[in-house]
Amino acid sequence: MDDAQLRSRLAELLENGLDNSPEVRAYTSEDVNRVVAELQKLVPGDYVGKLTVAGFTSTPYDDDELEQSCATCMYYVVHRQFCELPELMLPVRSNWLCRLWRI
Repeated sequence: MDDAQLRSRLAELLENGLDNSPEVRAYTSEDVNRVVAELQKLVPGDYVGKLTVAGFTSTPYDDDELEQSCATCMYYVVHRQFCELPELMLPVRSNWLCRLWRI
C-alpha cells in the first residue's frame, strides 16, 4: 500500500471514530514519554494502535494562541504529507492532529 492509499485508509478510520481521547494533550515531558513508550510497544503496521495511542483527530485543535495541526508540527514533512516522528512514521493530512504535536 502506498502513502496515498494508506492516508485514505487512515482518514476513513478517523472519520468512523476511534476511542482515542484526543482531548488529552501531551504537554509535559512525562506525558510525551508515556505516549512514546506506548507507541514503541506497537508493531510497525498497527495503524489503528498508532492512531489510538497518539490520539489522532481529523481536525485541528484550537488552542487560545495557536491552531495545532499536523501542518504546524515540527515532524510534518509538507511535500510528502508525512509525519516523521520515529514512533509514528505515517502519511497524514495537514489538518490532522495528534497529542504529540510540537512546534
